[in-house]
Amino acid sequence: MTVLDPKSFLISIFDAAVAAADPEKTIRDHLPAKPKGRTIVIGAGKGSAQMAAAFEKVWDETIEGLVVTRYGYGAKCERIEIIEAAHPVPDAAGLEASRRLLEKVQGLTADDLVVALISGGGSALLPSPAAGLTLADEIAVNEALLASGAPIAAMNTIRKHLSTIKGGRLAAAAWPAKVVSLVVSDIPGDNPALVASGPTVPDVGSRENALASISAYGMKLPDAVMAHIQSPAADAPDPGDQRFARNEVHLIASAGVSLEAAAVEARRQGIEAVILSDAIEGEAREVGGVHAAIAREVATRNRPFQKPVLILSGGETTVTLRAKGKGGRNSEFLLAFAIGINGIEGIHALAADTDGIDGSEDNAGAFADGSTVSRMRAAGVDAKAMLAGNNAWTAFNAVGDLFVPGPTGTNVNDLRAILIR
Repeated sequence: MTVLDPKSFLISIFDAAVAAADPEKTIRDHLPAKPKGRTIVIGAGKGSAQMAAAFEKVWDETIEGLVVTRYGYGAKCERIEIIEAAHPVPDAAGLEASRRLLEKVQGLTADDLVVALISGGGSALLPSPAAGLTLADEIAVNEALLASGAPIAAMNTIRKHLSTIKGGRLAAAAWPAKVVSLVVSDIPGDNPALVASGPTVPDVGSRENALASISAYGMKLPDAVMAHIQSPAADAPDPGDQRFARNEVHLIASAGVSLEAAAVEARRQGIEAVILSDAIEGEAREVGGVHAAIAREVATRNRPFQKPVLILSGGETTVTLRAKGKGGRNSEFLLAFAIGINGIEGIHALAADTDGIDGSEDNAGAFADGSTVSRMRAAGVDAKAMLAGNNAWTAFNAVGDLFVPGPTGTNVNDLRAILIR
């Protein structure tokens, strides 16, 4: 086997996955037909500014537009205005961005084209509370969702029933203009209607589904929120509504495509690669434990895969908050993984969010190997106690194993890469 540095190898795998979702290439491959009338660009998500910059490069007609992205995720655009707002908890800047996006699509005609650039993170970036609700209500809902451990599909079904912009409502507001949505998916299963809670793509998820998830995950939501979601006023537009009849939806990047690119890069460097799934969900620490068991089996028994091998997986795990530590789903996954492979040589792993940010800190994720837990112990950190306190960031920071690539300009969910030599 070729001698390689595990961290450098794992970073190259991450870079290959991100490059496969490069906005300029993917948008160029999915350009809509030119309209007779105006072209309006709208968008939301952690990759929307880079998508807007890419669209400007490849669209040679007159355009105007507005997109909203997370603070620090902006890009230079000449014709499309970029607004930055808070993520993962909404703020007043996002509220104003939502108002202006709805305003931007008013008064259009059937000859006009609206291009919607949608990526993960748009749910928090587009607060637009329904009548009778406030931004404070939406913030309370978001905080409850993030702490609940509910899968992202359930979260976004709840969000769209409390909004005047999600669940297809932004596209409905643009009618009779044609809306073409270019979507970068961070959702397990790649349903475009669930990315950013589907501002331009309606889906069949109902109020009943939302209420069932609220109950199943024990969420405590404000009284006004519960009163609204229990009323017909919360119903989202139906996908069969004629206002959506001419619209188009294109999935231009996804976890599956990025994982395939990561596998190709591993093989180019002489390491066989296997993809477990691009849609793994569940509690981060539990998923980490399962991945650790697979890695141990390969390392010690050479099954179900033969060494050397790179095991890849994607999807979006969840974290049920038990304490107020620092971390995110990837670092929590990896801390549980590190505990599960403690003392075993030849295993090296990276878990990271492809948008460059895991949770609320500045890292995308972290690295781990069989010595991680003992190194943490030498640094005065108890790995199991840190995991119990949702404090994975602090644990990995203590041993210098955080992965901090910065914003990547795209968002196709999580990448987990486990090298076994």
